[in-house]
Amino acid sequence: MITITIYGLDQFVVGRLSREMTPNLAKLYELSEDEILFVAPENMVFHCGVEQTSWNIIIHVNAPKKVSVLQDQVAKLILESIGDVAINKSLEFYYYSEDNRYSKLNESYPRFIASDNLVDVADEDYEEMEEGEGEDEIFTGDIFQNFHD
Repeated sequence: MITITIYGLDQFVVGRLSREMTPNLAKLYELSEDEILFVAPENMVFHCGVEQTSWNIIIHVNAPKKVSVLQDQVAKLILESIGDVAINKSLEFYYYSEDNRYSKLNESYPRFIASDNLVDVADEDYEEMEEGEGEDEIFTGDIFQNFHD
């Protein structure tokens, strides 16, 4: 399992980068795409009290020791793939022994949520509401009418 955590970028940007980078990383690492995950913690990067989000980002790659020989190629791929989404990028690799990793997968469910396995569940309470009921309405009157006099 390869886990890439990106600090200092918007979560939706990391989601897009994950979609774009995962196939290339899987090919480089010679792994299934299921073995690569991106994490986008809700955070901000600071330097001397000044927020640095999207100006300075920090990327951590956690990977098994056996793939450390690919570090230079992976660094190049990640840094180039991020492109101009961030101005300055710092990338750090952390390696672990595969003996130190555990997982338990529930075979009753798909491994990941994907567009082809989503279930659309209708909200019966919402469908039964009449139009305008429970919706916010815009006030178009004069909220200062009592203060004009």
